[in-house]
Amino acid sequence: MASPARSEGPHAVSAEDSMDVDRTADTTPANASAINGHAPSVRASSVPATLRESAYQVGYVYSSKMMAHTCAQEHCEQPERISRIFDVLNKNHCLEKMKRLPIRRVLREEALLVHSQALWDKVLALHSLTEQDIADSEAYYNDLSLYVHPSTPYAAQLSAGGVIEAALAVARGEVKRAFAIVRPPGHHAEPDEHMGFCFFNNVSIAAKVVQLRTAVKRILILDWDVHHGNGTQRAFNDDPSVLYISLHRYEGGNFYPNGPFGSMTSCGEGPGLGYSVNIPWPEKGMGDADYLLAFQRIVMPIAMEFSPDLVIISAGFDAAEGDDLGECHVSPAGYAHMTHMLCSLAGGKVVVALEGGYDLDAISKSALAVTQVILGEMPPQLPPLVASEAATETIWQVAMEQSKYWKNLDPKACEPLEEMEPIAVSLPELLKAHRQDHLYRHFGMLEVPLLSQALNDRFSAQVACTPDIMENDTLIVFAHEFGNLSVELDSVMTCDVRLEHSYLVDCSKQLLGWAKSEGYAVLDVNVFPKPFPKSKRAQAKHDDYAGAVMVYLWDNYVQLTAAREVVLVGHGPGCAAVMSLIQQRPAGVMKSVQGVVQVVGLHHVPATPRDPSSLRQWYYNNSIVIVPSKHPIFHDSRALKRHGNIFRHGLADEEKPIKLIMKAMPGIQAFIKGKFESRVDTNGVGQR
Repeated sequence: MASPARSEGPHAVSAEDSMDVDRTADTTPANASAINGHAPSVRASSVPATLRESAYQVGYVYSSKMMAHTCAQEHCEQPERISRIFDVLNKNHCLEKMKRLPIRRVLREEALLVHSQALWDKVLALHSLTEQDIADSEAYYNDLSLYVHPSTPYAAQLSAGGVIEAALAVARGEVKRAFAIVRPPGHHAEPDEHMGFCFFNNVSIAAKVVQLRTAVKRILILDWDVHHGNGTQRAFNDDPSVLYISLHRYEGGNFYPNGPFGSMTSCGEGPGLGYSVNIPWPEKGMGDADYLLAFQRIVMPIAMEFSPDLVIISAGFDAAEGDDLGECHVSPAGYAHMTHMLCSLAGGKVVVALEGGYDLDAISKSALAVTQVILGEMPPQLPPLVASEAATETIWQVAMEQSKYWKNLDPKACEPLEEMEPIAVSLPELLKAHRQDHLYRHFGMLEVPLLSQALNDRFSAQVACTPDIMENDTLIVFAHEFGNLSVELDSVMTCDVRLEHSYLVDCSKQLLGWAKSEGYAVLDVNVFPKPFPKSKRAQAKHDDYAGAVMVYLWDNYVQLTAAREVVLVGHGPGCAAVMSLIQQRPAGVMKSVQGVVQVVGLHHVPATPRDPSSLRQWYYNNSIVIVPSKHPIFHDSRALKRHGNIFRHGLADEEKPIKLIMKAMPGIQAFIKGKFESRVDTNGVGQR
């Protein structure tokens, strides 16, 4: 039995390429049988003996034809990314232990399992580009973080088809594990858009095809690329059969692909809620200790509870030490240990699909370490490791968020040390006491009692109203969080706080002072929840307490007042609570509420009401949403159509809700006043 020729020169690579099998020279209807369970396949008689050898436990996919996708100028996503990996694996005698799997182009019907027809047509049309076309469209594609070439469609189709073949080989038991050495990458490609060096979402398409053609249904996609795989999460955001876990640089939504979709609270939607797990690093520089702690505390507990039939790794190596784009420090040994842990799942059925990674030395060494593990070698021993403070805090916060959905996660709350507990007071309790006193002294506002024990445990001393709430016919309901702490540290090493230069920034002062001057009643709701004691956490995991307190206040206070002109204002996390109230009390809200204001920041804009249609139309006619100018909602045409008025704040640096509401306050005041006055004019009543 002949071993694959080693790639010592260009002729050796050509010898390998002679084994490529391109079974989709066209995408005519004759290939449609692939989607109906009859995948086009190479018969055993047409496959070289080396491919039929049952002794091989690990396969690989590769073709230098994918290197034809190239850029006239120097670009980090360079063709040599895959050839360097191939050469390193060959020189280290890995390929001779692996089964060469055939490669082919993705079928149109397969791509449409994830992507739109429009995107398919757009990518295939690139083959007719002239040099002048490429020059003329350079700015357009730069905005999408892409470069194009007439060979791009062929390379992109091969890349997606290669991952499909690797995944099918593992799912069908032809090999136990496989490595798809492919480019261009795929995890940024969304259903309707190519972006971020990606044209087709290779891994997502492969997962869909595997589910369709084999008995494998439950798939874990683990994405350790330094960037969030927005396209992959988007493809399965409402699908509970695919668990998507991503570790990536996030930096408050300011690292590519930007926006809140990769935040720790972006957990899926509908039936897929809880099946998207984002571990968003707040800064660059993360290393082995940080990634391995995340695996031990988050990834593996959730993965074991999910119990996948197949694991697909979106293996970007741009978090590797030496990659200037990722600026992180994961070593080849670190990648080896992560791979080793993942190989303990799904009976060892693992597919590694190349994504990013732009330093040729780093990507090839990391790929070698991963390949050696999937071939059965033990990962090398690591030195003693201690995770960074930023990583441990992020992991704890993710555990708190994901414990709503996964029983295997039971994070410990940040509680005072036992010996200090009898004399300790938490900072939130101090701030609540201060705010309660401030609202009484400056605005005459009184605490609203909550008779529900569960709500009182969470929100005691956090709901206040002006003394005229029962008789005033105009009412502003303001739902918001505590405010923002601006803290100066003496030392970032010790985190000692310089108290004299630290402040609580409370945006409600502006709104409350203006409402008092206009004679409007105010119901002020701080939706920042008090943590449950340990004994009550389990029963509270799936409850929407912020929404519940809004409904309680509506039923027990707002509906009993004289107010028939109400405006709901949500700020930051308070927006979700406002939308929860609208969904749960549609009839009363449409009767009494004149307007809805949401000041969102870069966070996800809460979903609009779906039913009944009259509620959707009412919300569309009477709402405004205030977001930063670069909020991702402006790239989502469907979301734009569901919201009545979305105001793009003109200053790009105003991303935080606290700054947005300060800058947008004059417009908010004009909107509220206009709503109240229009109701007065409609009823024929004189000025108050």
